[in-house]
Amino acid sequence: DLCRNLAPVIGVEFDTIKNKANTTKYNYVVLKKQIELAEKERVAEFLKKSYKYTKTYVNDDGEVINEEKKIYYSSVVGIDPDVKRYYPYGNLAANVIGFTGTDDVGRLGVELKYDSTLTGTPGRIVTARNGKSDVMSEQFETIHDPIQGTSLVLTIDEVIQRYLEDSLRQVYIDSKGVGAYGVVMDVETGAILAMANMGNFNLNSPDALTEEEEKMLLETYPDKDERDSARDNLLYAKWRNFIVSDSYEPGSVFKIVTAAAAVEENVLREDFSYNCTGKITVADRIIQCHNRDGGHGVQDLKHGLMNSCNPLFITVGQTLGKEKFFEYFEAFGFTEKTGIDLPAELKPVAGVNYHSLESMGIVELSSSSFGQSFQVTPIQMVTAISAVANGGYLMQPYVVARQLDENNNVISETQPHIRRQVISEETAAEVTDMMEAVVTSGTGKNAYVSGYRVAGKTGTSQKLGSDGEYVASFGCFAPANDPEIAVLILVDEPEGQINGGQICTPVAAQVVEKTLEYMGVERQYNDKELEKLDTLTPSLVGKSTDDALALLNEKGFKVKVVGEGEKVISQMPSYNHSVPQNGIIVLYTEKDVERVTVEVPDLTMMTLSAVNKYALSTGLNIKVSGNALNAAELISYDQNIEAGQTVEYGSTITVYFKSDTGVNDYAG
Repeated sequence: DLCRNLAPVIGVEFDTIKNKANTTKYNYVVLKKQIELAEKERVAEFLKKSYKYTKTYVNDDGEVINEEKKIYYSSVVGIDPDVKRYYPYGNLAANVIGFTGTDDVGRLGVELKYDSTLTGTPGRIVTARNGKSDVMSEQFETIHDPIQGTSLVLTIDEVIQRYLEDSLRQVYIDSKGVGAYGVVMDVETGAILAMANMGNFNLNSPDALTEEEEKMLLETYPDKDERDSARDNLLYAKWRNFIVSDSYEPGSVFKIVTAAAAVEENVLREDFSYNCTGKITVADRIIQCHNRDGGHGVQDLKHGLMNSCNPLFITVGQTLGKEKFFEYFEAFGFTEKTGIDLPAELKPVAGVNYHSLESMGIVELSSSSFGQSFQVTPIQMVTAISAVANGGYLMQPYVVARQLDENNNVISETQPHIRRQVISEETAAEVTDMMEAVVTSGTGKNAYVSGYRVAGKTGTSQKLGSDGEYVASFGCFAPANDPEIAVLILVDEPEGQINGGQICTPVAAQVVEKTLEYMGVERQYNDKELEKLDTLTPSLVGKSTDDALALLNEKGFKVKVVGEGEKVISQMPSYNHSVPQNGIIVLYTEKDVERVTVEVPDLTMMTLSAVNKYALSTGLNIKVSGNALNAAELISYDQNIEAGQTVEYGSTITVYFKSDTGVNDYAG
């Protein structure tokens, strides 16, 4: 009866409780761990109850006695104190934060790396007992107070982390890749502002899979043992922090390093140019440029980076020579760990992750010069990009900013650590200029952000030993004229579009724009951007309807008047709201008039002009996100308010645009 009555209270099957009780060798068995407070209170109420049973026995006189017994559940079942860690943000930064096991020991991320720091020392009471095991006088008792563990303040910014995760989640879904990853770094300090892996997991239920994943396992693995093994592997893949623990072929993003080495060593003539015919012969093989139809023609180093020209960079690498190339490969940190304060950082091994100097022949040098035939970790790559951004200094990345005691006093604070200077400030400035041209006019044009100068490089690489599996990537920093952040975006094994310039650059653009706005970095518009700049709505409330109409018509706005009043009671959009030039403004001239609404249409997969025309016809203003300087090439791919939602007439919808023209960089 006890087992049967207890089962629904604690949510454990009756048979499970019964089996545990019958098979244990001890007088103590754990039925459930880490229960919630509400469940604990239900158990406490249950333990106040009792049950009766009849005990039958034969006394000394040979009589059969039936004795009624009353036993309280509390004499059999107890509640022990337990500890459970709560993670209020769920999935946010899950792979960075990590989680603890049922023993409250860190198993992943910061929880594992700083386990001893976070744990503290439990308190205890030491007492003396006599021969009957009774506690003796308090004079024999010693009390050791608990010592609270140290608290950690991370460099991860919750807002920037959400920007990164939201953008990654969408490209993860759209690309159907096996993973999407990103990191945002403070280029001056090496502090990690955001780091994300998709798909990730909920820290409060790290062992849980989605319904779709569970269904897939059931359908794929009918054998339970095989299914359990596959389930474990799936969980381990979710928990693993790709940014620090895995390596990938960087592809053309690595051309930043080759270019920096060439400029620093001054191995190219001032009038250096290379005529790309679409391919180049190296030893006994032909290596293709992604532009096979005639190549890129005559280019200098800057245009070679803009066009992501493999033959040009092979030539640059060969001009450097393997000794100098390897010197910079090593200096930029690709032969060692970055030293980030997260567990399980991959240690590069010569002959496994990269070519040693001794094993580097002309073919290995040539392929390495444009980012193929070796692997790096994402944290290595973004650290190298930051070195160009900050004037040539390779920083040690970190995620813990401060350690605090129980009174929130600072015990220690992480100081930025310069590992070494890898290039001069002059070289960094020259390479930055090249990288900015990649975004304004080259393969990275989809990373363009109006008012913020972005310097970056696209990459698309075939995975070593794979058959048609790719990694798309884009690395950048901004603003190019005064860098604050570096961003690296990767998509592993995307389907359909595979180029970093197609699928990773729009993600980086969204993250850069939102992050810099959040950080309060002021936009600096050039003349072309000013021509296309949105305008601010004037204050119209209180004006006569005729005066408001005259003002708006003079400024080129389209106007809708609602009501028969002679004065403007309210307006949509409100005063000082950003709207496109020639946008729509609604004037309400009666207090109780019903607000005009409209259903948001699907504005994706359309040209810029078509979106503007369609939106205006439905009464919506459009904010363009994308490289509007190349308007004729743009196609919309996303919008900030989903189609079908109802909004007020005159509302502003942000529509995201990208170009598929001139953004390919893969030569496969």
